Amino acid sequence: MDALRLIEISRHTLAESRSVPEIVAEAWQAQALAQAIGSRIAASGPAELRGEARGLGEIGGRGCGVLDHPMVRSGGVRAAQLTEVADPEAALTELNVLLGEVGIALVGVACATDDEGLYWQCIETIDAADESSDRVRGMLRRLAEHEPERPPETIRGRAGPAHPAPAMDPATGPP
Repeated sequence: MDALRLIEISRHTLAESRSVPEIVAEAWQAQALAQAIGSRIAASGPAELRGEARGLGEIGGRGCGVLDHPMVRSGGVRAAQLTEVADPEAALTELNVLLGEVGIALVGVACATDDEGLYWQCIETIDAADESSDRVRGMLRRLAEHEPERPPETIRGRAGPAHPAPAMDPATGPP
């Protein structure tokens, strides 16, 4: 499944989460997705992103390790369904939004809990999500810097025409 679809599913599921276990499970899922997207881009994404993408994969992995949640283990890891990152820029932009939403949800959990262990797990996962978000923003900056250097058919993952269409003369119409 494409990264954008998985991010969309994760954002929807997080928004629908009402209980602490559901929110914690979705935070874990988001970090696993960040790890998978980072690893995929590091392996086969744009060359200018590969170093940062490896770092994102590592941070996402640390974030997954912080929250040990039985609900996640029984339901499986959604990120395992990742088959491609067809549009790295769009995927990274949406992943950044998801990570922000995870941070906000975990702040709510941390503020409402009396369980000191859960509190510290939330704080550590918020830190991991924030660090992942920093990496994602760095990757987006690198894409923006290198965009003029890449051929048009590779920019933003969209295929473009091999040869540009001739310009239309406003006085005479199409060529």
